[in-house]
Order: sequence, then C-alpha cells, then structure tokens
Amino acid sequence: MITASDFEFDPPAMGDDEEDAGEKTVISVGNTMSKKIAEATKTPPTIVMLEGPAGYVGKLWTIDKSEMIIGRSMTSNVFVDDRSVSRSHTKLIMKDDTVWVMDLESSNKTVVNDDAIPPMTPVKLDDSDQIKVGNVLFKFQARGSLEAAALGKVQEKSEKDGLTGAFNKGTLMQKGAESFKRSKLLKVDMSILVFDIDFFKKINDNPQLGHPGGDFVLKELVKTIQTKLIRSDDFLGRYGGEEFVVILFGSNITQAAEIGERLRKTIEDHEFVYQGLKIPVTISVGVATKSPEMSTWEELFAVADQRLYMSKRNGRNRVTSEG
Repeated sequence: MITASDFEFDPPAMGDDEEDAGEKTVISVGNTMSKKIAEATKTPPTIVMLEGPAGYVGKLWTIDKSEMIIGRSMTSNVFVDDRSVSRSHTKLIMKDDTVWVMDLESSNKTVVNDDAIPPMTPVKLDDSDQIKVGNVLFKFQARGSLEAAALGKVQEKSEKDGLTGAFNKGTLMQKGAESFKRSKLLKVDMSILVFDIDFFKKINDNPQLGHPGGDFVLKELVKTIQTKLIRSDDFLGRYGGEEFVVILFGSNITQAAEIGERLRKTIEDHEFVYQGLKIPVTISVGVATKSPEMSTWEELFAVADQRLYMSKRNGRNRVTSEG
C-alpha cells in the first residue's frame, strides 16, 4: 500500500514568504505524485505471493505473456515449490489489458476471492483479487497499479547488489538451485562462470584510489559485462567482495569456455579510468558444466570455484575449464 511516507518533501518556510513557500510545496508534492502515477501507468499486470513457501512470500511476477502457467513443474512460468500445487495448476491469460485465470483441472482447485472456479473456464480478474492455488495465495494487481510499481522497486532492491546492480548472493544461490533443477528435468546443458578481479586488494590499498577507486572498478566491471557480454537468458550475480558468477543456461562446456575467454579479454581491454588515473584490471575465471553425476547446484558451483583458484595459481588473467 502506498502511504504518505512514500512522498517526502520539505516543510514550508516560515516568515514573509510563508504563503508562497506553502504553494511551492503543494506544487512539489503534486509533481512528485504525478511522476509516480505516470511511472505506474507503465507497470504491467502482476501477481505477488502473499502466503506460500519460505523465500517466495512477497515475490512479484510480471504477467508479460499472453499465457502463463502457475505450477510445481520447473517449466512453469510461475514456479511454486509446494506439494499442494499441481505440476500445471493454473493458467493466466492476458488479452489487451485484461487478465483471466483458468484452473487446469488441478488436484486442489483454484480459488478466486474464496470461490472455487470451475476447471477449464476462464474467469476475469479485477485489481486486488486474491488467487489461491493449492495452499499458496497470490494477489493480482492490474496494469498501472501504484502498489505493484512500489513493490517492484522494493523487490528489485532486495534482489540486487546495492553497489554494482548485479544480483546479490541470496538471489544468485536461489536462481542457481532453480536453474540446476530445471536443467536436469529438461535435460538441457547448464554451465557457470565463477570469476574474480586479480589483485583487487592492491586497488583498495592504493592511496591514490582507496576504496572509492575499488568501488568504481566493481561498478564499471558489472556495467561492461551487462552491456557487452550478457545474453538475455544469462544471469550475473555478485557472490561477494570481488567474486562474481554468470549462469549460462543451455551452454555446454565448449560454449561456456568461449564465453569465459570473451569475458576475460573484454575486461583486460577495457579502460578503467578513475579521477584521471587508468587502472589495469584483469580477471581469473573458472568454468564448469553440470554433469550427470552432480545432484546439487552446490556441487556445480564448487567445481567452477576450484577451477577459478587453478586460474589464480597458474598466473591469473586466464580461464580454466578442466582439471
């Protein structure tokens, strides 16, 4: 819910110009509200989980396709890891700006505002309708919802690293586990790159650069990767400090090693200039691909991390994809 605290403004000045100052304040608040409303009109329809599995409550999904499946299958558009949810439980259907919900003959029904809907029969959703899928509860928010716009910003802040804009460690580990399961289920290749910045401590310890210089390098590195190297299906996360991970869904070891080398070369060739000082930056990369023997995401990550340290032991500024 949007409250008055979301709109911050200075109190009116006191004195001879009190009336003018008050008018200016009103104009400022009006402009702020108008801007927020204008931004909200661009917000697509969404659903947000109100009750469900730990780690998912509060998560928001954008309804950006004509049809989206909610279910326990890893192939679902809205994946819900809860036994009360059928593999393909419910379908969201969007036509123009109207969204409909349809139960897919699920075991535990789909309920809209306390009423179970008949199977295979689309039911139109209105803003703030609640949808119960098994034991999991969602709230629907129509296009242009101020609440959805605010929640989207909150979710982005909770998922992203505040300094670099890459996904944070918590989001990375959740995405990694989900991608690993999906890869096994669909029998699709999955690889990851684990890399960190060579001799990063020397940048922070340099009196001409210090930690602001180090922060600049981290932000510039992520910006460079996001604009030049990341494909639409790739996922970049900051694991911690100067260590990062790229999830490459659908890439085998050969493709991942090639991407790792492009990544290494791009960073080596990029000019990192902070307050007129050019900072030489290179990275060491470890590459791993999911194998049939692996049963968890953590195993895959451990192999890539081990190969990262092999790259560092063997001279840094290199990619290791085997061994």
